[in-house]
Amino acid sequence: MRSKVKNTMKWLCFSSARNCTKICKTLLTTVFLLNTLVVSSQQIRHEQVALDRRKENFVNELHLRNHPSQSERNETSGERYLVDRVLDEYIVAFDGYYSQDERKQFIDSALRLINISTNFWGISPHYGPVKSLPSDFDVLQINPLLDPEKLLSLAHVHIKHVTHQRKVTRILQAASDEERHGTSSNPDPDPHAARSLLRAFPNQGQIHQLLQAKRLWESGYTGRGVKVAIFDTGLPENHPHFRNIMERTDWTDEKTAEDGLGHGTFVAGVIGGTYSECLGMAPDAQLYIFRVFTNNQVSYTSWFLDAFNYAILQKIDILNLSIGGPDFMDRPFVEKVWELTANHIIMVSAIGNDGPLYGTLNNPADQMDVIGVGGIDYNDNIARFSSRGMTSWELPAGYGRVKPDIVTYGSSVRGSGLRGGCRTLSGTSVASPVVAGAVALLLSTISKDKDRSVVATPASVKQALMDSAQRLPTANMFEQGQGKLDLIRAYKVLNSYQPQASLIPSVLDLTECPYMWPYCTQPLYHTGMPVIVNVTVLNGLGVVGKIKVKPSWHPYISEHGDMMEIAISYSETLWPWSGYLALSLSAAKQAAGWEGVAQGHVELSVTSSSSNSKDEDLVSVLKLFVKARIIPTPPREKRILWDQFHNLRYPPGYFPRDNLRMKNDPLDWNGDHIHTNFRDLYQHLRSAGYYVEVLGSSFMCFDAKLYGSLFIVDPEEEFYPEEIKKLKKDVTEHGLNLIVFAEWYNTSVMAGVKFYDENTRRWWMPETGGCNAPALNHLLQEFSIMISDRVFEGEFKMGSHEMHYASGTTLARFPKDSIVVGQPLHDQASEFITKQASTSTENVPILGMHQVPGAGSGRVVVYGDSNCIDSAHMTIDCFWLVDAFLAFVSQGVVAPVFNYGQMRNNLTKEMFVRGENIPLHDGRDPPQRMENNHLFKYSKVLQNHLGDPRPHEIPSCPSISWARGIPHNGSFPTFLWKHLSIDEDKAPVLINRKINSAENSRDFFRQPMNEMEEKPFNLSAFVHGLVLIVVLLLLYFIIGRMFVGQRRRFSPRFFVRCCFSWWKTCQHKLGFSSTIWSSDVTIQRSSDNSFNRRKSHHDVITSEDVTHFHEDSLLQQSDVQAV
Repeated sequence: MRSKVKNTMKWLCFSSARNCTKICKTLLTTVFLLNTLVVSSQQIRHEQVALDRRKENFVNELHLRNHPSQSERNETSGERYLVDRVLDEYIVAFDGYYSQDERKQFIDSALRLINISTNFWGISPHYGPVKSLPSDFDVLQINPLLDPEKLLSLAHVHIKHVTHQRKVTRILQAASDEERHGTSSNPDPDPHAARSLLRAFPNQGQIHQLLQAKRLWESGYTGRGVKVAIFDTGLPENHPHFRNIMERTDWTDEKTAEDGLGHGTFVAGVIGGTYSECLGMAPDAQLYIFRVFTNNQVSYTSWFLDAFNYAILQKIDILNLSIGGPDFMDRPFVEKVWELTANHIIMVSAIGNDGPLYGTLNNPADQMDVIGVGGIDYNDNIARFSSRGMTSWELPAGYGRVKPDIVTYGSSVRGSGLRGGCRTLSGTSVASPVVAGAVALLLSTISKDKDRSVVATPASVKQALMDSAQRLPTANMFEQGQGKLDLIRAYKVLNSYQPQASLIPSVLDLTECPYMWPYCTQPLYHTGMPVIVNVTVLNGLGVVGKIKVKPSWHPYISEHGDMMEIAISYSETLWPWSGYLALSLSAAKQAAGWEGVAQGHVELSVTSSSSNSKDEDLVSVLKLFVKARIIPTPPREKRILWDQFHNLRYPPGYFPRDNLRMKNDPLDWNGDHIHTNFRDLYQHLRSAGYYVEVLGSSFMCFDAKLYGSLFIVDPEEEFYPEEIKKLKKDVTEHGLNLIVFAEWYNTSVMAGVKFYDENTRRWWMPETGGCNAPALNHLLQEFSIMISDRVFEGEFKMGSHEMHYASGTTLARFPKDSIVVGQPLHDQASEFITKQASTSTENVPILGMHQVPGAGSGRVVVYGDSNCIDSAHMTIDCFWLVDAFLAFVSQGVVAPVFNYGQMRNNLTKEMFVRGENIPLHDGRDPPQRMENNHLFKYSKVLQNHLGDPRPHEIPSCPSISWARGIPHNGSFPTFLWKHLSIDEDKAPVLINRKINSAENSRDFFRQPMNEMEEKPFNLSAFVHGLVLIVVLLLLYFIIGRMFVGQRRRFSPRFFVRCCFSWWKTCQHKLGFSSTIWSSDVTIQRSSDNSFNRRKSHHDVITSEDVTHFHEDSLLQQSDVQAV
């Protein structure tokens, strides 16, 4: 009986325990569901807050679109720059860094030598943190009564040079709708392209997604440890989008680092922003903010110089300059940029927003040692606003270099707003920080075992970016440089990089269109002007390099290389990191009647000293492959010679625009080259079958018997007396035809377009008008032709052609037995001076066509306005008029449109205007040179002399020394695009660490990438879990005690399962990823060929390691993401 009772009690206890277990399971399930419900409600609440935040941002953006403020606008920014010299201020550059007292002593000694006492000068204070540190320059302020010419020639053993202080004013302007949408300048073959749907992108404007930056982020590379300097308009303090602002400094006279415009904030956001709606490229980069522009968008050269010195002192890695200007002759600024890059600072700069015009590059982006960035839209078309090459430093004698270096997205990019939230901007000032952020990301991928002083140099990074770029099929090299930024491939190239030199462009295939425009549009032929190609040499071996042996020419025997002649000039010293290699190409004499393709290569060696003095010099041997098409020499009437020698532009002098209506951009700085602002005319002439050659020297240096026509367009330069005599002889005896496009010239108007700056208290007087009319009249007087100083404008029709006459001149004298055409126009000079509208003047003579008397003589055509053929000012093109001029001078055919009423082609009648005989000379005096004109400062012809112009002795013509060919049995390579000799397969493989990305958590990038434990702690989740653990422990011990002495023990599996469920719940609540612990590992090969797993964000594996690891079945394929 007792045993039954005992067994019954045990059964009841066991039943009670089993019931308790069920009750516990029910209780635990209830707690778990309640806990999950709390988490779900919190997530819903957080998502609702985020949704409200996005709605608020959208409403704010919509408000900004409708009511833009001065400091923040959701629009495309098109920057314009005005550069002015500061009155009575000069930058004195020294040969080293000296203390303030030493610098003052040097200046005082130099001034005493020219009898200037201390009462007549002072030194402007330096701004920013460097004001008490040694410096290599000072700003000298002088008494206005002193002669400035004396100061520019100060002599002292420690003074390098003295230049004018410059003031830069940036004007932000709203762009047009087509710029706003990133319209390409490339023609679209679809006739309905204006109505076509734009290519849609998810989360358009998030550049990091398009460039696949997340692949590097997921491998632990976020820009950590890389110092990026941002030279712009500043940054607000405690802006919520940034977590690594190391320093904010102000270099202006406003004594604040705050951003009053929003431009600097946006640029900083593109580089290192952490807000999920507009993430930056390198969210963990260390940002150094340099405020160099005031709220009035004004800066001075001296501010930049101080800021640059401080950047060198701070050992900055990357410097982004989303600003620039056309003044590449600001010597202190240019030299300081060279010093920056020589100190291993990688400078990234915007190429400019003056597209689609050619020859509109900005400085310093046009320098060889700087990475110049252009812009594209989301359809990979060159953005309309993006400036085009070539560089204009080398004109008129040479030819420009290839720029930009690289292009990337710069249209409708999202970045940080001034007051939080995001905004959208377009421009190359947007594309530049995209590349700067990409470079910061790339530098963070360089492993610690590599020497960063070798791999992370301005040359090596530029080489990696350009070698990995994707070439755009519809753009030429002056639009895209080497192509579109490819971040992942650049990672492979940089991490496989070995120091070497390279060439840009790496191959000269003059038959490849459209990339090699304009070379591919016109073949070579015998007796043609040599075609000049300016190649940039990048020296990745060191900051200083040498080309010790003259480069050699190797024509390919089997590829007709002997049909081509090449002359070579080069920079013997490459500093910093770069130099030039200029080739002059021409068809050989034996190719006069030959047609085909000639090939060969130029070989050169670049030498740099090793960082270890005991090692031998580093040498890189380069081959530049050359391929060109050669044709028989064209007939004389099809050959046009373009006069480039007599064109002057800004910088250095003030040469005004040809259209007086263009008041916002008064400087003529496009070079007036047939391949820059006259590019459209060149395309038209080539399509009409004409061959255009460029004359970069005086008229003494060409054979008139070879050419049908000489074009003189908008000349600002004077003419040598010998040139005038030779041109008359060429026209009268050798049958050369002369076509002149003149421009306005009026001393009263010139005085009216002078600059006056109240801040600098200085007048800028133009050196000429639209052209140099007195010099041009001196040239044309041999043919009894003269232009006047009157300025007219208006619209009219010639036949069926609409015409626009923009600030053109008129004919004052023209010979008899000629054709003169007049039109009704308004007197713009009178309107400009009196500020009153003028009435229309009938029969204003604007065009003259003259047959020079004598057997075998040529013909002369003069038109008073060049704006209709100049793409910089063009309203309506007049290319049909150029065709009519060429038909007249080459065939003697007068188009009917010039011969109203008479319809005659006989040139022996009296002159007429629209068929009516009228006197042409109005009795006015011819144009006179302006008094106290300083054209001699910028002229190649005039001596340094005030008053009547005095020409120099005419220089000798440049002699070309053709390279002696070394025959070679070779052929043209197939890897045309490849610049570097590297093995990309040696690059470390990117591992997907599966960290929380922006797509998984919108607020993730507000925290450091490798410090996820710093995420806000969820107290509710922790308390719920702790209560659950306590209850489980109590139940476990109570139930366990009931089974003491029984054969069946209570299993703890249920308890462990509950604990694991709690841990998973806490992981989800606390924001961790359940896979991070298993996948956030890297593999390291040990000496015994085994592998060790260890948690790391920086170690990488090679492809060989990954293959071996797969063979051992230690890692699933999904855990490794190969590049």
